[in-house]
Amino acid sequence: MNKNTLHRANRSRSVTAILGPTNTGKTHLAIERMSAYSSGLIGLPLRLLAREVYGRLVEKKGPDLVALITGEEKIIPKSPRFWVSTVEAMPKDLDVDFVAIDEVQLAGDLERGHVFTDRILHLRGREETLLLGSSTIRPLLEKLMPGLNVITRPRMSVLTYSGSKKLTRLPRRSAIVAFSSDEVYAIAELIKRQLGGAAVVLGSLSPRTRNAQVELFQNGDVDWLIATDAVGMGLNLDVDHIAFAGHRKFDGYQYRQLTPSETGQIAGRAGRHLRDGTFGVTGRVPGFDNELVHQLESHEFDPLKILQWRNPNLDFSSIPALLRSLDHSPREEGLTKAPPAEDIGVLELAKRDRDINSVATTQERVSLLWDTCQVPDYRKIAPANHADLVTKIYSHLIHDGAIPDDWFHSQVKLADKTDGDIDTLANRIAHIRTWTFVANRADWLKDPAHWQGVTRGIEDRLSDALHERLTQRFVDRRTSVLMRRLRENKMLEAEITATGDVLVEGQHIGQLHGFRFAPDATAEGQEEKAVHAAAQKALAGEIENRSERLSRAPNEEFILSADGTLRWQGEAIARLTAGDQTLRPVLIILADEQLTGPARDNVQERLGLWIKTHIETLLKPLFDLEHAEEIDGIARGVAFRLTESLGILERQEISEEIKQLDQQMRGSLRKLGVRFGAYHIYVPALLKPAPSQLLAQLWALKEGKEDIKGLTELPQLSASGRTSVPVDAEIEAALYGVVGFRVCGPRAVRVDILERLADIIRPLVAWKPLEEGIEPPDGALVEGGAFTVTVSMTSLLGCAGEDFTNILKSLGYRLETREEQRPIAKKVEVEEATTSEEAPANKDAPAAEEAPATEAAAETTVAETEEKPADEAVEATVAETSEEDEAVEMETVTVEIWRPGRAGGRRATNDRQRNNRNTGGQRNSEQTGEQQPRRNGAPRDQQKPRRNIGKPGGKGRGHSKDQARPNQAKPAPRRDKPLDPDSPFAALMALKQNLEKSDK
Repeated sequence: MNKNTLHRANRSRSVTAILGPTNTGKTHLAIERMSAYSSGLIGLPLRLLAREVYGRLVEKKGPDLVALITGEEKIIPKSPRFWVSTVEAMPKDLDVDFVAIDEVQLAGDLERGHVFTDRILHLRGREETLLLGSSTIRPLLEKLMPGLNVITRPRMSVLTYSGSKKLTRLPRRSAIVAFSSDEVYAIAELIKRQLGGAAVVLGSLSPRTRNAQVELFQNGDVDWLIATDAVGMGLNLDVDHIAFAGHRKFDGYQYRQLTPSETGQIAGRAGRHLRDGTFGVTGRVPGFDNELVHQLESHEFDPLKILQWRNPNLDFSSIPALLRSLDHSPREEGLTKAPPAEDIGVLELAKRDRDINSVATTQERVSLLWDTCQVPDYRKIAPANHADLVTKIYSHLIHDGAIPDDWFHSQVKLADKTDGDIDTLANRIAHIRTWTFVANRADWLKDPAHWQGVTRGIEDRLSDALHERLTQRFVDRRTSVLMRRLRENKMLEAEITATGDVLVEGQHIGQLHGFRFAPDATAEGQEEKAVHAAAQKALAGEIENRSERLSRAPNEEFILSADGTLRWQGEAIARLTAGDQTLRPVLIILADEQLTGPARDNVQERLGLWIKTHIETLLKPLFDLEHAEEIDGIARGVAFRLTESLGILERQEISEEIKQLDQQMRGSLRKLGVRFGAYHIYVPALLKPAPSQLLAQLWALKEGKEDIKGLTELPQLSASGRTSVPVDAEIEAALYGVVGFRVCGPRAVRVDILERLADIIRPLVAWKPLEEGIEPPDGALVEGGAFTVTVSMTSLLGCAGEDFTNILKSLGYRLETREEQRPIAKKVEVEEATTSEEAPANKDAPAAEEAPATEAAAETTVAETEEKPADEAVEATVAETSEEDEAVEMETVTVEIWRPGRAGGRRATNDRQRNNRNTGGQRNSEQTGEQQPRRNGAPRDQQKPRRNIGKPGGKGRGHSKDQARPNQAKPAPRRDKPLDPDSPFAALMALKQNLEKSDK
């Protein structure tokens, strides 16, 4: 037998493993065996369970002989002989007759497993050692301890799977298991409303709070217990049924499904002693498959494959040496190095601290540093913050010899408050547990007994306050009375609160939203009928009173939501639907059958008045245009078109009508808020956020597109001050237009911003120097008739580059590029020389309100070009400059020049776009090879070149006064068929002809 085998065999001396499923009496047997000896120590997996076993031993042996040691609590009499402890806090230097370690299968746990492994391998009683746990650990125990005495115990009762049940259908004496405090609280709230109340047990609760909550369940005050998986670690409760409300947990590293053995550990808590138990699922947890059910009912699970291990022989010569020793791997089969735990993380952070490294220079100080790293992070704060707390404690211990009382008091005082809700109190308990742990280190404080009493007193007060809050929130005895009376089919007391909550026997059974009652969806069958009867009795008078209050309510109490819902004091009471006209939607009351007769008529009348006033106030310019009496003729037709299109028209769509408007007609429309822009005829007041949002709502209702994308987002973009936005392909182009944007290539631009852009471009295109030597303004060209992009343009639209280029192209502008040679050093002189060659400017520039910018600019650019082109002038000037100074360096600059499109170009483009939309996106004539008509009626190849207009030879820019420009010819009519005699424009045309005859 080699040395390692002999060492493993020595481990098994006096050791007995008692293995089996839950409810086999293992813990009870250990307590009885320890009581038979003169001294003993038992280690338990949870502080809660340690408290329970401590209580049982105190009943047997008396408080003077039993000690309790956990991380945060020490109850040590003068001469204790029996010790109850958590596994982590088990004293290693005790010499006792008996040692027991419970739930030894936790040696496979990633977080705590290495502690259990260390106790299993090294902690022994003089006479007897018991290892208690699941049979899944048996193969590894026998491998690590050859010759181990193993005793298996069968379950005392039968465990049966009962399938899935609703939470409200679970049998009495059930424990519902969830895996987060939020889930536990939510389930407890539901159980309270439906079944009278529940007790709550979480692993983070203090023993005092846990015991008080368990007492509620054990004495029958409540019949349901909501718990985390802490219930599976040996808590002895009178539970008949275990219901899994979750089957996934966070194990410290990831969310994962429970293993079959973990599920069995929890499910096995159903049934006590000889009483059978059941288990199942509830909520949204899918039912267990047949294989898992068989494992749980037969208690047969796959054995553990490996135990977690950490080197117990640590090197404290230095911090790096300590970390290296902690990094050792096990040499025995069946063990694996545990992942880095919280204490190692704190040590690594402390190593980076210069002050810590400067003082942790001896073995004793390094050992003390490792002890301080064992302070648990009960608060679950950031690792760096916890490490900072640990290093402060260590610094006090090194420099002061102990933690100063005043500093310790300041920390403890932060938790000494009993006000607040459940979460606040739970956080304070976690905070005080840290200082309770520190106080229980006898050599860290000058008067540890005093501070142990202080911290324990604070924890007790917080625990009592937390128990009170839990009871108030999750236990309601009146609900239990209500359910009993419902089963007895007796008359119930019903009432309704001022906030609309409907209460029966003081319990919430639904809510009144406006004039509609929303019952609690969980009430079913006869209970639902009784609840509805009581609720209707309470609602009859309330609905009458509400209708009366609403009929007298001021306008400020109403609001129209973005989804078309009309709300009164926050409650939905009506909704809009499409009417015959976009600006006149129909109002539908949202009410139950209780709102009838005069009460309903009053509500309908008041809401109808409000919505009418609301729409006519926000959209006043449209209604002014609709009802204006001071406009007639063509102007009334334009007003009609504007109203019909919700305040925005593209100018090219009604260009013929605009040309026929005289100044008086234009003035009357301007007085009504209409603006005549280069691209649009629109009402600026409707571009504001509130009107545009309302217009979008009304348009969507009329079009039946209440759920269309962008209905909420686009008005918000307008309200945010954005002048242009990227076009979303999923948003209809029509919606952009409704809220005041025009789609221009890849971006949508506010129409008023496009008009401001036109105002910037127009004078640049029309600019001409009055005399030689005058520099053109920024963006204008010497030769005139074109412009270059300036910062003011791009800043106005909030975009540049390709996006801005596409916007200009969509507006009908043409891009030209040319290269110019410019001297680098004497750029100013060259520019002056170039400017001197320019021809006089044309003073005639059309106003923005008379014609689109493209048309006005086209008139300017049809003149002949100069006899000496600008680029030739530049070359000549550069040549002269080069002759004078050969040292001047030249550079080639590419200049992007924009010119207005040819007359009719933009109109044709828009006509083609409309034709494409109407014909399903057919290609235009440029794509199909068809010849495009011109505005003067002639095809492109039959028109004279622009450069031949004016002087013979086509070289002069001027032209004879008597010579008519081709682009001034009267355009041919766009339609050959007669107007519809029933259309409004036919009526306007007839009216105009009658006026002309009367003038003659």
